[in-house]
Amino acid sequence: MSLTSICRIASLGAAARTTTPVLRARSPAALRVALPARATFATTARKNSEDPHAEESFEEFTARYKNEFESVQDVFELQRNLNNAFAYDLVPSPDVCTAALKAARRVNDFPTAVRIFEGIKAKVENKGQYDEYLKELEPLREELGVSLKEMMYPEKA
Repeated sequence: MSLTSICRIASLGAAARTTTPVLRARSPAALRVALPARATFATTARKNSEDPHAEESFEEFTARYKNEFESVQDVFELQRNLNNAFAYDLVPSPDVCTAALKAARRVNDFPTAVRIFEGIKAKVENKGQYDEYLKELEPLREELGVSLKEMMYPEKA
């Protein structure tokens, strides 16, 4: 017995010293295991359809999350949908943000409404894009009475 084998047995402990029969495959084909296909990296979300390789377009993504936010009934659903929407490698459209803000108002969750704007700020590439979102959502933000974190805490922003 080689030194490597002895060290291996010693490191495994008492369980390795018990005499259990070793089953060996008779052919290499018996060793093959069906592995799932490697997922490809995509910039768009995958659809939950029959075809696992189908990708969701930005318009389909927008329509799906807009519908999800319109059907939100409690804070848990709102925050779960926000986490899912912001988890993708894209910035949700203003329509999705509008639906999310209305859902936050419907379930009476002011902190989440403020956090929607923080999420937008974190996802956009530059300040110009963030300003465009603010300009587009300004009327709704004022209607709902949602303040921005920058306005509430100017020294920390």
